[in-house]
Amino acid sequence: MPQFANGIPAGRLKGAVWRKSARSNPSGNCVEVARLADGGVAVRNSRDPQGPALIYTRAEMSAFINGAKDGDFDDLTEITG
Repeated sequence: MPQFANGIPAGRLKGAVWRKSARSNPSGNCVEVARLADGGVAVRNSRDPQGPALIYTRAEMSAFINGAKDGDFDDLTEITG
């Protein structure tokens, strides 16, 4: 797998097809993901499509997604106050 520096400008990821969750809201408060040719996954802020993209391996994304499905991060979205 080629080495990318995390924070690479998203526009430098040639051929990346970006998509976002159907749960995204119309305000643009979401992230977008793209599968890379080498099997990695890029993540960017939908509000800044030319801004930085973070690159993860498939194993890293799998661990994150499975953790999210298991509720490991639910406390990050709870509204307190």
